[in-house]
Amino acid sequence: MGMSVGSESTHEDEGMVDINTTPLIDVMLVLLIMLIITIPLQTHSVALDLPQGDPPPSTEIPKVVTLAIDFDNSLSWNGEPIGDEGSLLAHLQEAAAQPDQPEMHIHPNRLADYKTVAHVLADAQRLGITKLGIVGQDQFMEGQ
Repeated sequence: MGMSVGSESTHEDEGMVDINTTPLIDVMLVLLIMLIITIPLQTHSVALDLPQGDPPPSTEIPKVVTLAIDFDNSLSWNGEPIGDEGSLLAHLQEAAAQPDQPEMHIHPNRLADYKTVAHVLADAQRLGITKLGIVGQDQFMEGQ
């Protein structure tokens, strides 16, 4: 297998200098097969509990509270201006304490600061408001 180039003296005593890679390849294949076997199978399914059937339509109209955030970061609760943080917290606590919590629609102006909107959302979540949504997003669409 080995070939001597450039040396004219060939002795039978000289050893072969090439590494036999066959055992290394065999070991690597065995390790690769063991790795493939021991890796757990990944499942890409997600278990969801979906409702069964068609629920009857709701006969009662939900109570809706609108919290508007204007371009100058002023707040209004159902059209009434809110002057400070304490009155906002009082309104939110009152809404959260009701047994049938009203839906809260937050309507931020396009020019309102993100900090103000995030602060209102954090306060509502911290005080236990669960029915919360942001409305009026059509103003943020391009071309309008």
